[in-house]
Amino acid sequence: MPRWFNVAGPCQPDIHYMLPAAARLPEVADLVVQRSYFVLHAPRQSGKTTSMLEFSRALTASGDYAAAVLSMEVGAPYSDDPGSAELAILDDWRDAIEHQLFPHLYPPRWPKAAPGRRIGAALRAWAQLCPRPLVVFLDEIDALQNEALISVLRQLRSGYARRPTAFPWALALIGLRDVRDYKVASGGSERLTTASPFNIKARSLSLRAFTADDVAILYRQHTDETRQMFTPPAIERAFGLTQGQPWLVNALAKVAVEQLVPERAQDITDVIIDQAKEILIARQDTHLDSLAERLREPRVRAVIEPMLSGQTLGDLPPDDLQFVQDLGLVRLDPAAGLVVANPIYQEVLPRVLAGTAHASLPGLQPIWLHPDGRLDTERLLEAFLAFWRQHGEPLLSTTQYHEVAPHLVLMAFLHRVANGGGTIEREYAIGRDRMDLLLTYGTERLAIELKVWRDRRSDPLDVGLVQLDSYLARLGVARGWLVIFDRRSGQPPIAERTQASEGRTPSGRPVTIIRA
Repeated sequence: MPRWFNVAGPCQPDIHYMLPAAARLPEVADLVVQRSYFVLHAPRQSGKTTSMLEFSRALTASGDYAAAVLSMEVGAPYSDDPGSAELAILDDWRDAIEHQLFPHLYPPRWPKAAPGRRIGAALRAWAQLCPRPLVVFLDEIDALQNEALISVLRQLRSGYARRPTAFPWALALIGLRDVRDYKVASGGSERLTTASPFNIKARSLSLRAFTADDVAILYRQHTDETRQMFTPPAIERAFGLTQGQPWLVNALAKVAVEQLVPERAQDITDVIIDQAKEILIARQDTHLDSLAERLREPRVRAVIEPMLSGQTLGDLPPDDLQFVQDLGLVRLDPAAGLVVANPIYQEVLPRVLAGTAHASLPGLQPIWLHPDGRLDTERLLEAFLAFWRQHGEPLLSTTQYHEVAPHLVLMAFLHRVANGGGTIEREYAIGRDRMDLLLTYGTERLAIELKVWRDRRSDPLDVGLVQLDSYLARLGVARGWLVIFDRRSGQPPIAERTQASEGRTPSGRPVTIIRA
């Protein structure tokens, strides 16, 4: 049976290319031997369930343990009714256990117990009857909230001291977040903010991303089965674009081999990988689309908004910074500090944030095109100035990210331009005090630097010209735009203050200076 690159749910070894779980989670084996209760958290679609299913199968196949991955997700609708949550969870567990284990390892009929004690009673009865040490991986634990979540955690803590004869030998909580970030309704807080009531954890692990070698091994499986090769530059490009995020690694390959190059005699090159990237970004599959939900969370906004505007982080609690890293949106780079997790997310985040502005755009006639379809940058400037004077003010209110609202509206306008056959690349990071855009349309390339003039700050014109000069030199582009958004209080309406003039960078490159 042929195998495929998987982008939907846990991998199944008989139909999906996949990497061995032990290589990504080397610590888990020792934790199980030590009878540990621990936490495994990682971003969505990074391979948590796939890895733990494979690991549990290996534990059971060894003959030394009975291991199963059991979901808590069906209890989510009953977050304020622990008894009902328990009944739904235990009913689902029965089906999962019968699918994963041999009959002699099944639990007994779940014992009767009072609401709020059923999970603990079930695990105790199973551990007592099971002929092997019982290992349980509780997946989607943070789908539970409030009283149901706290009840389950307390039952696990209560039973912990009775392991291994009257409670599972080892147990893991698997989810998106570490324990302290589980959502509860507790006074004024939405988080536990502490390991209690699960202060029995031995470790809190996070699933690492694929390495460059992992990507090569995964892609080589396809080559071995089909003879269709991923060239070394293609593998290098795929890793560079994804930084090893497992869903993205698989999604790029899936688009490449199933949509762009279904003919197996043709190799997958770095050019094909770039085309696959553009398709993924434009399509915004479930994985990428789900980023929008995260971006609305205040703790995420407190990190992402300064990154987009090039400012430094404010007085941010360390837990909040760790939370955004745990979600897989950002990472700490040894050389560059805090950066967006990978270049694909770098493109997707501002595009998602500009989505409402893009949907709110009025009809725009593409006057920026020559009759032969080439980009006319002079007419594009005219179109943008007219658009900004008429629509800039109301569109600024279409995003919650107020500090970068002008950036997002401009990008929404440029997306409308690029939809005719162009692309937009963005560069932004903590402390850069700017955002850089590159609009490519056919053979035409337009570099744009965005600056903001804020209260109690000097005019950023001179600094902007120096920065744009460097950007143009690096790109090898002859001229560009320097856009200065005047966000000082007490300014005239946008329609009155928007204007454009010609200028030159310190090295003499001609540029258009737009004050908006």
